[in-house]
Amino acid sequence: MTAGFSTPRDRACFIVNPHAGGFRRDASLIGRLRAEVGDSGDMLITQNDGDLARAAHVALDVPRRAVVLCGGDGTYLSVVTALVRAAEGKPLPPLVLGRGGTVSIVARNWGGRESLLDTARRVTTRPDSLRVTPRPTLAVVDDARERDGATRIGFTFGTGLVARFFEEYERLGANGNRTALGIVLRTFVASLTGGAYSKRILAPLPCTIATDGTALAPGAYSLVVSSVLRDVGLHMLVTHRGGEDPRRPHLVASPLSPSQLGPQWPRVALGKPLRGRGNFDGLVGAFTVDFGDAPGRYILDGDAFRATQVTVTAGPMIPIAR
Repeated sequence: MTAGFSTPRDRACFIVNPHAGGFRRDASLIGRLRAEVGDSGDMLITQNDGDLARAAHVALDVPRRAVVLCGGDGTYLSVVTALVRAAEGKPLPPLVLGRGGTVSIVARNWGGRESLLDTARRVTTRPDSLRVTPRPTLAVVDDARERDGATRIGFTFGTGLVARFFEEYERLGANGNRTALGIVLRTFVASLTGGAYSKRILAPLPCTIATDGTALAPGAYSLVVSSVLRDVGLHMLVTHRGGEDPRRPHLVASPLSPSQLGPQWPRVALGKPLRGRGNFDGLVGAFTVDFGDAPGRYILDGDAFRATQVTVTAGPMIPIAR
């Protein structure tokens, strides 16, 4: 933590995940970030969940002009969750999404284009330039439950092809958009030719879904994704109504076969609904995914979890500053 020189309200707090992609790629980034922050803020390095919980309490102990989340989408998920838990219903300070991850999809959706160091420089030297916009979130609860059984607060939920995509992405080294685009292109081509690769990524996953208490008919889904964002990465506008209603996240669930789903990539890129029988595409107050007796893998902002049942609702509105 750096020393301060002024009143607490003037001090920003920078919560840093050193395991995020940007810091892994550039070992000097933390040092350069520390130099930018200087004596104008508190810089908290979080190595584990315990550090993160403590950092959240430090960030909320005094009024803050801004709390800067330094990492990628997984960092935003974990830090926002920790802050909401620590706040216990009280308002959060303005949150700035610093782009320190491999992709930082959430920040990009909400206008974050500058580098992490440029963000730090602006927060510390021109804090009055920050403009706050309330943004929606997802609240995700699963039956595997963490030690404290708390809700995770995130932005994009997915399973089926989303989970398989991230498995393949991690297997190939998780090297950002180039790796991700390669998977998408290979899957698209294989879906046109009936290749095994598309079946591995797109084959329907046995599970059931209930929306607002009503069970949907299919018993297996190739794609399940819900988000408060329109673009879930690589200009995939599958949740083209994401963020339209803060109290009702957009859910897209499709039971289509690989040969039916894969060729619809151009429609998704244009923000058009999927075609085909059995698709669900709409805003919901709540939905539950039930994987049956064996835990299924689901993805929340790039991080993987396992559970037999997951329920997703609208989360709290959070003050995002940029």
